[in-house]
Amino acid sequence: MKYGRTYNFSAGPAMMPEPVLEEIAAEMMNYRLSGMCVMEMSHRSGVFQQIRDEAEADLRKLMNIPGNYKVLFIQGGGTVQFAMVPMNLMKNGLGCYVETGAWSKKAIAEAKKYGEVKIIASSADRNFSCIPDCRDMDIPDNADYVYICENETINGTTYFQLPNTKGKILVSDQSSMFLSRPCDVSKYGLIWGGVQKNVGPAGMAIVIIRDDLIRDDLPEYVPTYMNYKTHADNDSLYNTPNCWAIYCCGKVFKYLLENGGLEEMHRRNKEKAEILYDFLDHSEFFTGAVRREDRSLMNVPFVTPSREQDADAAAAAKAAGFDNLKGHKSVGGLRASIYNAMPKEGVEALVRFLRKYEEEHA
Repeated sequence: MKYGRTYNFSAGPAMMPEPVLEEIAAEMMNYRLSGMCVMEMSHRSGVFQQIRDEAEADLRKLMNIPGNYKVLFIQGGGTVQFAMVPMNLMKNGLGCYVETGAWSKKAIAEAKKYGEVKIIASSADRNFSCIPDCRDMDIPDNADYVYICENETINGTTYFQLPNTKGKILVSDQSSMFLSRPCDVSKYGLIWGGVQKNVGPAGMAIVIIRDDLIRDDLPEYVPTYMNYKTHADNDSLYNTPNCWAIYCCGKVFKYLLENGGLEEMHRRNKEKAEILYDFLDHSEFFTGAVRREDRSLMNVPFVTPSREQDADAAAAAKAAGFDNLKGHKSVGGLRASIYNAMPKEGVEALVRFLRKYEEEHA
């Protein structure tokens, strides 16, 4: 780490690759001889149009996105997508949801405002410590879609096998795993991800939606901005977009392409996660919170023997240069988010700190 930067284990906004930050800093005052910063330029300018077009082209290459899918850059993050999905996809008024933690619960609560919601599988009875069995779920014939949070940021679970949707559209919130591993986009009807976790600055979500799901017959109550067709028809430039986020995400896409793509990110992420989980599995003081086969490679929640000790360990870690290890307020404990930009050295240093803390406090 350079510039005296801390190892930032925040769940989001989170670390970005240092080479990307350096390139952004170098272009801050005068982007490609335009005489201005990207934050200052018109979203209707040719210069910004090129930024937007390159970002989409690079993302399509990274994920091998089929031609019959649109890529949309939409302001508002995940909270807006919780509403946009049912607003746009509920033709019959029924959405099926798999309940796996805090973020799927929020999506369920929002969807209930626009139609009927059926929870077809849940791990609530196991304190959201695992992914429920999704091989043979009871999905009604008139269901419009099946919705999953593919990686629960707070609870630290992830899907390593997609659910059997029995032919229904699969919708996935990939926010905290977006671009962390290869993804077969053709298996989904819609993928969305808030970019502040693994890709860029807060304030925007990327939506990848199959053409046939973009409708022109939405109910009148759906605001113009909340219609996916509005963004698809205008190349995400219907109104002033989050220009800065699009620019920064574009830089990250190029960085990923230049560093081995999603296959290499997956290799690195598995290596980092194994280092931390191996320590937790052998520790007699720290305990992982998730069933082994469902452990996220991005978000690792764990606990000490008491809430008081959790708080003390988080404070000691911060003082030692490991920031944002305090668990989410809804679940407590500790959590290390180890996205693409977290170097292996950061995880190794954290394990050394945790091992020393255990020796001193166990």
